[in-house]
Amino acid sequence: MSRRASLPGASELFRITTSTTSPALDLPPVERHEKPEPPKSNGNGHSQQLNRAAAQGSGRTKHDAKITVYVSGEELLAMEQARLNLRGKHNLVLDRGRLVREAVAVLLADFDEHGEESVLVKRLRAGGTED
Repeated sequence: MSRRASLPGASELFRITTSTTSPALDLPPVERHEKPEPPKSNGNGHSQQLNRAAAQGSGRTKHDAKITVYVSGEELLAMEQARLNLRGKHNLVLDRGRLVREAVAVLLADFDEHGEESVLVKRLRAGGTED
């Protein structure tokens, strides 16, 4: 007799548990009466939809995309100090993700408004070609 626990296999864990002939799966298609507008360019090469999304951070909502960003220890410490400062002095409780989304929104709004004279372009030009 083996002392190992018997675990189910992948085929048992990921099997379909409902019948494909179930009436619940036969839902009528949803009709949409309005067409989504194509993105309008503002002359900077950016669409207005992107501008609206970047104008304000998305806050605490479920996000459908994820990126991984590596930062130095000093950058992480500065971000934590800013987060604690916002909490202590301004009564704003937020996590690092929200802080980063807001910072990106501010930076993109500045880039959209000022283009070549934006903080983003100036910092990237001064810093060289780092990733």
